[in-house]
Amino acid sequence: MSAPLLELRDWRVAHGGVQALHGVALRVEAGEIVTVIGPNGAGKTTLLSAAMGLLPARGQLWLAGEHIARPDAEAMVARGVALVPEQRELFGAMSVADNLLLGGFSRWRAGQRDQRARMEEVFAIFPRLAERKTQWASTLSGGERQMLAIGRALMARPRLLMLDEPSLGLAPRIVRDVLRVVAALRAQGVSILLVEQNARAALQVADRGYVLETGAVALEGTAQELLHDRRVADTYLGARRG
Repeated sequence: MSAPLLELRDWRVAHGGVQALHGVALRVEAGEIVTVIGPNGAGKTTLLSAAMGLLPARGQLWLAGEHIARPDAEAMVARGVALVPEQRELFGAMSVADNLLLGGFSRWRAGQRDQRARMEEVFAIFPRLAERKTQWASTLSGGERQMLAIGRALMARPRLLMLDEPSLGLAPRIVRDVLRVVAALRAQGVSILLVEQNARAALQVADRGYVLETGAVALEGTAQELLHDRRVADTYLGARRG
C-alpha cells in the first residue's frame, strides 16, 4: 500500500506562547478530497499555513512517504503542493492572464516552458476566466476572483491543492460552481485538502473529513459518517437528525 500523499503526525503550532494546534494527526491519500471543518478560531487556517511552511510548526510532516523536516513554501511548491489562501491574494492591477502566468513561475524557473499550454487548460476548467483574460483582477466579481485564485494555483500543476475557505463571501450558487470544480479536479489527479466553514457543502464534496475544535481533532471519519453524526449535525449543519 502506498504512503499517504500528505500526513501530519503530532502537528503542533504556537502563536505568541498560545498553542494554536496541539497533537493534530491528519492524512490525505492520493486521489482524495479531505475537508477540515470547525468553528472560527479552531486553527483550520493555521493548519494549512503551517503545512505549507508559512508558519513554524513542531511534529512530523510526510509527503508521499518523504519526511519533510523543515517545510518551507518554496520547497513545498517544488514538491507539488499549492495553497489558495482565504484572502486569495491576487494582483489587482494585473490582468487575469498575467496573474495566471505568475502562478506558473516556479515551473518556468525550473526550465519547464509549458505555461501557455497550461493556461489554456485552466481556461477549459474556468471558461469565464478566458472571457476575462485581459481584465484586471481587481475588476472581477467575488466568484471570478476565487476561480482565478484556484486557477493560478493550478498553473504549478500541483498534486496536492490546499484550499482555505473557498466559499467565503460567495453566493450559494457560486459556491456550488466552485465546489463542483473542486470535485472535477480530483478526476484530473489532483488531491485536495479543503478547509471550509460551510460544513455541509464541504462534506457533500469530500471523501473524508476532520472536525477541528480548539486546535485538536475532535472527530474524523468518512464524509457520509460525519454528515450523519448527531454532534456534527447539531453543531455545524444547522439541522438535527431524526
